[in-house]
Amino acid sequence: MKLLAYILIYPIILGISLLPFPIFYLLSDIARFFIYNIFGYRRKMIQRNLSLSFPKMTDNERLNIERSFYRHMCDIFLEMIKSLTLSPKSMRKHFKANNPDVLKKFSDNKKSVIVICGHYASWEWMMSLANQIGCPIYGIYTPLSNIYFDRLVTRIRKRYNAFVINRYKTYETIKQHYLDKHVAMYGFASDQSPYPNEKTYWRTFMGVKVPVFTGAERIAKEFDIPIVYADIKRVKRGYYEVDFRVLTDSPKTTKVNEITDKFTEWLEEAIRRDPTQYLWSHNRFKYIDLAPN
Repeated sequence: MKLLAYILIYPIILGISLLPFPIFYLLSDIARFFIYNIFGYRRKMIQRNLSLSFPKMTDNERLNIERSFYRHMCDIFLEMIKSLTLSPKSMRKHFKANNPDVLKKFSDNKKSVIVICGHYASWEWMMSLANQIGCPIYGIYTPLSNIYFDRLVTRIRKRYNAFVINRYKTYETIKQHYLDKHVAMYGFASDQSPYPNEKTYWRTFMGVKVPVFTGAERIAKEFDIPIVYADIKRVKRGYYEVDFRVLTDSPKTTKVNEITDKFTEWLEEAIRRDPTQYLWSHNRFKYIDLAPN
């Protein structure tokens, strides 16, 4: 069944990726109409997320963010498909690094680096930077249940000299790279909501107390890997820019949770700058009822 699903769906994905951009974004607008107006995909959860994050806004202000977000969400997921056939040269026009030297100085000095971001703006197209920086990028991801689509995702990334690491093998893979002196960039989207346990680090995110991931910080400290924050912005539809900010080039000297706190604060700044670009459709606040006093 998984192979059959792939055989039936892949030609549609390929066809969408080959569409010229004006028609491509018209398709995104049509998808938005159905997803938002007809099916109301995750609408209640998105409204709850916005209410928790922006309690002082009026209902109309939050509604405007909600409507704009659905357009952004459809664009982002279709742009992932566009990566299947978009050439590296064209990608550089659509996703631009304003200060790539921030990353290049680490790879030039034979030093790996962790690039950390949230699910904000075009986090997926960040993977295309490997060709621009001249250093392989490894994105941490959760494997798809359908192995054929999972292989497709891997193949798309390789077009840009980017690779993936199974999230359940992140530590082992990076440790082996460290031992092999393999220089790379590791992409972490670190704003997911981990299931809490007795060791979980809780802190506020957009004014709400939530459990947060500390994996990037712990790996950076163990292997002394600098961390750079990717501040991604949408310039206009289909065009993005990223500015890199060194979060720390000496992680071993930082205090416990200092890296995680700074990342969270910088991501919050980006969200408040333009809330429509954040992925409100994922349940970031699902464990707030378990938060300690």
